[in-house]
Amino acid sequence: MLIKCFTCGYILALVCSDCNKKWLSGEQIVAVRLFLKLNRPNKKNEFQGRNAMQNNSLLAKSVRLALIAGTAATAFSVPAVFAAEEGADKVERIEVTGSRIKRTDLETSSPVQVTTAEEIKMTGFSRIEDVLNTLPQIEAAETSFLANGATGNATLDLRGLGANRTLVLVNGRRLQPGGINSQAPDVNQIPAALVKRVDVMTGGGASVYGADAVAGVVNFIMDKDFDGIAFNMGASGYQHDNDNKYIQDLMDKKGFEYDSGNTGIDGKSYSMDLTMGSDFAGDKGHATVYAVWRRNDELLQGSRDYSSCALSGSGLSCGGSGNTPNPHFDMYPIVDGEVDYDTNYWGYLDPNGAGFKEDDGYRYNYAPVNHFMRPNERFSFGTFADYEINDHVHPYLELSYMHDRTAGQIAESGTFFNEEFVMDYNNPYLSDLQKQQLQEAFGQTGADQFVMYIGKRNVEGGPRADNLEHSSYRIVVGTEGELTDTWTYDLNYQYASTSSSSVYMNDLLAPKIGPRIGAIGYEDCTGDCLPYNVFTLGGVTAEQAAQLAGVGTQTGLVTQIIYSGFATGDFDFTLPSASSPVAAVVGFERREIEYSRTSDTVYEEGQLLGQGGPSPSLYGSIEVNDLYGELQVPVLDELNFEAGVRWSDYSTSGSDWTYKVAADYTLAEAYKFRASFNRAVRAPNVSELFSSQSIGLWSGNDGCAVEKPTDTPRFSAAQCANTGLTAGQYPVKASPAGQYNQFAGGNPNLEPEEAQTLTLGLVASPFEGFNFSVDYFHIEMEKVIASIGAQRILDNCAKTGDSMFCDNVIRSQAGSLWLGQEGLIVNLQDNIGGRDWEGIDATAGYTMDVGNGTMNFDLNGSYSIKKQIEPILGDAELAYDCSGKVGVDCFAQPKWRHTMKAEYSMDDWSVTAKWRYFGQVDYDGSDDKLLVGKGISSYSFFDLAGSYALTEHLTLRGGINNIFDKEPPMVGNTLATNGNTVAGFYDTLGRFMHISLNAKF
Repeated sequence: MLIKCFTCGYILALVCSDCNKKWLSGEQIVAVRLFLKLNRPNKKNEFQGRNAMQNNSLLAKSVRLALIAGTAATAFSVPAVFAAEEGADKVERIEVTGSRIKRTDLETSSPVQVTTAEEIKMTGFSRIEDVLNTLPQIEAAETSFLANGATGNATLDLRGLGANRTLVLVNGRRLQPGGINSQAPDVNQIPAALVKRVDVMTGGGASVYGADAVAGVVNFIMDKDFDGIAFNMGASGYQHDNDNKYIQDLMDKKGFEYDSGNTGIDGKSYSMDLTMGSDFAGDKGHATVYAVWRRNDELLQGSRDYSSCALSGSGLSCGGSGNTPNPHFDMYPIVDGEVDYDTNYWGYLDPNGAGFKEDDGYRYNYAPVNHFMRPNERFSFGTFADYEINDHVHPYLELSYMHDRTAGQIAESGTFFNEEFVMDYNNPYLSDLQKQQLQEAFGQTGADQFVMYIGKRNVEGGPRADNLEHSSYRIVVGTEGELTDTWTYDLNYQYASTSSSSVYMNDLLAPKIGPRIGAIGYEDCTGDCLPYNVFTLGGVTAEQAAQLAGVGTQTGLVTQIIYSGFATGDFDFTLPSASSPVAAVVGFERREIEYSRTSDTVYEEGQLLGQGGPSPSLYGSIEVNDLYGELQVPVLDELNFEAGVRWSDYSTSGSDWTYKVAADYTLAEAYKFRASFNRAVRAPNVSELFSSQSIGLWSGNDGCAVEKPTDTPRFSAAQCANTGLTAGQYPVKASPAGQYNQFAGGNPNLEPEEAQTLTLGLVASPFEGFNFSVDYFHIEMEKVIASIGAQRILDNCAKTGDSMFCDNVIRSQAGSLWLGQEGLIVNLQDNIGGRDWEGIDATAGYTMDVGNGTMNFDLNGSYSIKKQIEPILGDAELAYDCSGKVGVDCFAQPKWRHTMKAEYSMDDWSVTAKWRYFGQVDYDGSDDKLLVGKGISSYSFFDLAGSYALTEHLTLRGGINNIFDKEPPMVGNTLATNGNTVAGFYDTLGRFMHISLNAKF
């Protein structure tokens, strides 16, 4: 078989030794190497007779498809593990993501999207989640663009079903949970520099890999066979032109300051990585070691004009917080020993006098000091090693360690209207004018009392910061080898742990407020105690604030131990209609997961006013025993049937079964039809089972509340009466920050979720150089572990009056759901929901010669047909479809999203242009006036990157993402994840520039 370099014609070169032109993709090289090994002559210079001819026929179709496909990385599955060469008379088989049966073909019945190492490098991103979030099949989950409530982890959310339903693997083995605040795997542990490729398999995978693979699997294949020395260093940063006239006009009306014009390069990131690998012991062993360091600077919301003020829920004004530097007060009289919540004074300190002033819309702009991108520093190192003792014993080792530090900075703490204080008119801190104003407003005398909620922003104490650290390490030791001529085995043990800590600084301690404002029922503030002079304009000092400050600390450890083993191979028989033997795999796995999160007293009791409620300690463990098997039956040479089954026994919920059936049919050596059906389960994790039920916050809106007295509530007085609001209270005040109380937590009686996944697809290469794939998917879930949602509970109560919802709406005596902690929505988890996802993935690739180089075109797109959420399974009236919609309960995933790439390569250089498209998203709601009637329009981002081989050993790469500096869409505060936008999904910070230099010897 003669193979020529397209550049210089050198014969039999996968990488041409004359011109150093790599004319084949990684997938094509795999196919050709497979073909050449199977046709290698023996010592007598003869092929291996009938067996070799049969092996040839088995591989011919897949080799031909791979060669014709060109750049079909997204259309064809790629091998994950290569078997050792066993001699000239044996077929080399490979393990493909989605099955543990080693096979001779390169594509399977399960669709797999592949991102190669070169593609990762050309994005310029050093955070692997940033790379994968550009795939149309993935929604943004935990990223560095979140600050308030950030866990410090980076997680992946395949299909938008939740990060806890996406199974993350490294070389086909599980990654452990991320730490004290996340049960999903933390991909910060993945060294991007050593990633060989990333396989994203959609359509389930629970029968092969176990629980959690409901949406699918993300498998990081590491370059454990690296040979040589490589050093890479890179730098990147963002740049934006602040010229958003809409929000600048809003800030001008409020008198807010903001930056304008060119930001220069900010949000800078630096990275260095070193990789070394070599054979040893006469080529019997191989070892690869690596070390990676990266750091990125912080970037505040104030650095971008479109995030320099917090938009209101309507998006029509700069909102902000009622917790203001000049404090707000919400006060009610006490009449005959009872609080009269129908009579109210709502105002703040008069800037021009000694009294109170009724509220006129004065709010604090908390946005500028919030992180838009958190600072981060990470160091990781590890090794991959193996040694072949003989054909039957081949030990291997995987070792990795990662240490990560980040901080989530948000606006200064405050009193947050957290507590209802009883006051009297003998209070020494109230001015005579203030007492007079309240007595006149309430019709009281100096002998009466009143209650007060206080909203004072702690600008004297500085911003809050959650300092987060994670240290994770993972050890895999095992051995593999031959059992017989046709069967192999793999036995391994994995120990992985993540220790993490959260130190929350600069928050205020709730118990210290009452004594310092003279509230009834508290001890007097004497001795070293400094009064908290909130009733005097400018009266609070840094020294007073320091006495209220507190620090909360949480520490924790997550460990995962896995014992695993399987055997795979061919039986000694074939069906009469096929030439390939029946193949199978049988295996076992035991997982032991222990989780502990220890909160100090401050966290346990919810003393920190900026936390929204207590954060109790959490301890729990889960043990799982699995037995599984797979069977592959070639019915015809063109038709394969697959089946798989797994029995799992959980220490928390008993036993369950998962299974799969699949088939693929090849027509005319250029078309492959494939179909699969999977049943998957996901057992509840430790947090879902054992976390304490406590008060926290949710973002949304109260349809019975208004921002201004002249506004009209969304719900009528009769509807609001269903929610517990009296006629005298209607309408109530809306939370200025769009945050309300909820009572949420775990449920020890949860059962595993169940899902059924169907995929139908076609992979084709109709003519030379062109390939495409189209795959339909349908995922149905029941017993979904979720809550109905605080917003849905409140809205359905108002609309229907159904006690199932209204019993969970508890308003305070003032009718509020945010003042104090008396009013809240009960929003606990249970196995009550359902999900029904339906869509189509499409990929295409075309390769052609242009001049002296090669032009490649690639498309990867996903179309959402249905994204139906059933808060209560079977209740069609409550079901809602989030496909192509954005709302309080719907992520802004468009119906159609794609990435299209064009690459031209010649000699020592290449250039790549990319188009990332987000289709229009409709708005499901009525409060956000920015979106009513139009939603979020379609968005296009364009990237340009290139590489140049300076010498045989030095390669320079660089590029610009979002070259036209397109801003992300703006949304109101009830929809924004950070900075008035859907942060981390759309390009968040503007233009991104990167450059790197790679040296390899």
